[in-house]
Amino acid sequence: MAKKRRPQTKATGPRVANGEIPVVGAREPCPCGSGRRYKACHGREAAHAVTELVQRPFEGLPGECDWVALRELVPAATVELTLAEGLPEGVPSVTLATVLPMAWPALRRDNGTVLLGLQNDTPSGDISRDLADTLRRALTAEPGTPVAAERAPGDGPRLQDLLDPKGTFSPTLHEGFEFWLEDAANATGEVAASLERANAAAIPTARLTGVEAAYWCETPEKNHLRWVMSHPEEKLLDALARLHATGASSLGENTRLVGSFRAHGLTVPVWDLPRGMTAEDTEKPAVDLAERLAEALASDAPLTPEQRRARGGLTNRQVTLS
Repeated sequence: MAKKRRPQTKATGPRVANGEIPVVGAREPCPCGSGRRYKACHGREAAHAVTELVQRPFEGLPGECDWVALRELVPAATVELTLAEGLPEGVPSVTLATVLPMAWPALRRDNGTVLLGLQNDTPSGDISRDLADTLRRALTAEPGTPVAAERAPGDGPRLQDLLDPKGTFSPTLHEGFEFWLEDAANATGEVAASLERANAAAIPTARLTGVEAAYWCETPEKNHLRWVMSHPEEKLLDALARLHATGASSLGENTRLVGSFRAHGLTVPVWDLPRGMTAEDTEKPAVDLAERLAEALASDAPLTPEQRRARGGLTNRQVTLS
């Protein structure tokens, strides 16, 4: 027997011809006057707005490449943030942190300062909107309390709305997570034990000073350089292929470009380095490579067969993190 169709509910009020549709309960009639429930009408659009993936959530922020690096690559770092409307009364500072204890989305310290965690799972497809919602709630949270995760409204502000577009973004990298505590030196008991465990898991990482958003890290078998770049992906891969085909894509002896990955809409080339090559040793080779890459990016010549093969190899080793 065919299932009976539920008759549509007739509109109970005038249609909203212009302007925004107010949010009501999911099972209530949609305010637009269609006669359908909100969740099946304009609520569907609102849900889509919340879940749609934003490919470059940090685009337009100062230091977009570093935002991506701190989200995906760096274990322990902080950045002082500048709010577009200034700091509210009772909030001495706002600091972005790669991660917070207990994976808290944010924390309002006893002294009123705010810490915003970056490396947390977010409930929607727009990391910027989720972080902005967390930040707004942290600014008014009671001092001495963490801020819980919540789903941000689909029409809420994004970080690009809350942060000063002319502000700087200068990450400070830390060897450990002592920045979690106002007095880490005197931590005891479970707090000290948790801090010790977190520090033991942190991979030594350094940000190069001669180029933008390039991060050296040390692992047990070899070191790496992971360099977040904002160039258009296809153009960047062509340029790297031009260098790779002529043996000019390395950072010196026993180093090699091994591939790249995508993260939040940007491309991150990765180089393998010898175990003994430090961040300081990598500085000059990285600057030299940046100059060669700029020349390759400026070329519009068709790729040669050898360069196309090099590009194919780089593309085959590419993965997407987000």
